Amino acid sequence: MPVVFTAGRRAKVDELLWSPDEVEARGGSVRMIDRGGSFTYHGPGQLVGYPILGLGSRPDAVDYLRRLEGAVIGICAGVGVASERRPDVQTGVWVGDDKICAIGVRLMRARVTLHGFALNCETDLSWFRGIVPCGLTEHGQTSLSDQLGRRVSVADVLPLAERHLAEVFDLSFEPPPWEILSSFQVADAV
Repeated sequence: MPVVFTAGRRAKVDELLWSPDEVEARGGSVRMIDRGGSFTYHGPGQLVGYPILGLGSRPDAVDYLRRLEGAVIGICAGVGVASERRPDVQTGVWVGDDKICAIGVRLMRARVTLHGFALNCETDLSWFRGIVPCGLTEHGQTSLSDQLGRRVSVADVLPLAERHLAEVFDLSFEPPPWEILSSFQVADAV
């Protein structure tokens, strides 16, 4: 996964602490995107989930966000990390005053969700020094690996993510049709 800072609709120019040239020199990029929220980081060691779900004729965006948080809290608990919502601060999943998972979504007019969450598993947290993550100056970032003092990879949490997302959204997952997917060429998906 390439390193990228994404800027949501509420991002402010001064929340990017490194110039775009400096980000590029370090091996990353900066992209403006159409989700809610401010700046966040995506890179190796993160589980990035972008559920695309139809929310029906009477969508409740807040309920959708709380359900995403609930799924991530379940993932964290599955590896032994106690995490929580912090409605006093903002959407996301927290371990004390440190954010372990950023959430930023968009609800399309067709009541379909876009974007999603970024759970820090074994993330290089030094990249967060290049932004004001989620517009919050007084809070830090953490990862599952930092919390447990051992390596927790994305592969370690994938089965937990599948289980908790399926439970929270009443879904079932099927293996992808590899014969169809193998015919696509993958480009930089940023």
